[in-house]
Amino acid sequence: MFKKLTLAALTALGLGTGAFAAGATPHVEDFAFPFEGPFGKYDQMQLQRGLKIFTEVCSACHGLKYVPIRDLAALGYNEDQLFAYASQLQVWDRTLNGGEGDFREAVPADKFPANTGAGAPDLSLMAKSRAGFHGPYGLGINQFVKGMGGPEYIASLLTGYHEAPECAPEDFPGSYNAVFAVGGYPEECKDEHGNHTVPGSWIAMGQPLMGEDVDFDDGHSNSLHHEAQDVAAFLMWAAEPKLNQRKEAGFIGVFFLLILSVLLYLVNKRIWAPIKRKH
Repeated sequence: MFKKLTLAALTALGLGTGAFAAGATPHVEDFAFPFEGPFGKYDQMQLQRGLKIFTEVCSACHGLKYVPIRDLAALGYNEDQLFAYASQLQVWDRTLNGGEGDFREAVPADKFPANTGAGAPDLSLMAKSRAGFHGPYGLGINQFVKGMGGPEYIASLLTGYHEAPECAPEDFPGSYNAVFAVGGYPEECKDEHGNHTVPGSWIAMGQPLMGEDVDFDDGHSNSLHHEAQDVAAFLMWAAEPKLNQRKEAGFIGVFFLLILSVLLYLVNKRIWAPIKRKH
């Protein structure tokens, strides 16, 4: 389960710009997500696996307060399944108890519950608010070339927990993560110029996924790498549920623009042809 986060961890899942010595720069793995690229689409089974991981692990502290439960129909669930899933959730209703508010069983028209962990960030838009790649391309071009960015970073962070390096004192607070770059950092792990000698930093959130945390109905691998990738894909869907439709609309728009360009060329050629013949 997720540990409670401190205020400093509100910037969790984000890359910082600290000073790093050579070889100490955090590395974000380029995961191969099916929705990347102009022709990519969400994989429903992957999203269902990601939902299960979020429900059984991440929701212990994190919320999705901007995501309506009924939107899960896009993942292939029918109405009965949506009501069954919603019934497992408790949402705050301020109209109950004489206007004082109280918790009640959720229905598909409700949104996912908000955060339950102190300081735990809401994950509704996390996948779109985090840059996955930095480097020589700059200006987001690197992110465009290599992929969506945010999901890669989330998956990399979830697989980035390691034993603390030898330079760190045993009682240093937090968990060492080689990808998270904006957390605490012991002075013992800095060189004489104040640069970090090991990548990442210490994050308040303990390692949430260990691998084999969740059993999938489709028999898919539940290794740590696959679990991290699946939940990151689900969080990308939560942040951009209309991605498939947006891409389809884009292709239709480009198709009609191409037709319009051809028609304009032919009209232009027909109008100017008599004039050109006179000359």
